[in-house]
Amino acid sequence: GTGDPEASTPSDKEPLNNVREIHQKALDDLVNVNSLFTLAVFVGLSMARQGERSLENRTECDADVGNARRLVVNEVVSFACFLLSSLVAKALKIHVTICQEEDFKNTRNQIVRFSMLMLSVWASVFGCIFLTVSMVDVIQIKVGKLSCRSVHAWRAAGALIAIVLLALSIYVPFMMTAIFTSVKNVQRKVGKQ
Repeated sequence: GTGDPEASTPSDKEPLNNVREIHQKALDDLVNVNSLFTLAVFVGLSMARQGERSLENRTECDADVGNARRLVVNEVVSFACFLLSSLVAKALKIHVTICQEEDFKNTRNQIVRFSMLMLSVWASVFGCIFLTVSMVDVIQIKVGKLSCRSVHAWRAAGALIAIVLLALSIYVPFMMTAIFTSVKNVQRKVGKQ
């Protein structure tokens, strides 16, 4: 090309538009998932009541103040992680939407976008981890402490942890693949010009 952005053909801009659409879709999905998890945070916070009896119906199996305190702390940290992830994703979506073609291809901007996307994804992952830990405390408050060897508490906690680990083992590699693919597509497009 002549270097004039207006002189580029529609087929030249199409791969870049596809990359933008992939970024925007991934960011929308990330914010939507974070919204669901944030709802779970507030449900968990409503469970943190002192002096509540567990379903195990043995006094020694009732959760203590430490469980309720840990629940609140982990819920707050989880909420902060989801909020960080969502705000970074929203800011990045605005950047991707308004960014001019030359700026979009700029190496510094690519590094910033890549870093922000990674921050958003990993904040969401850590939010999931803290949310899972807090849900284990909800189980201990409602069903009975794990130290009481309550079969129901162990089953619930085990199922929760196994399912979250499975979900994260699927989510993280696919998100990382999407991020690296979109970054490579931009670099390949820049290399052709």
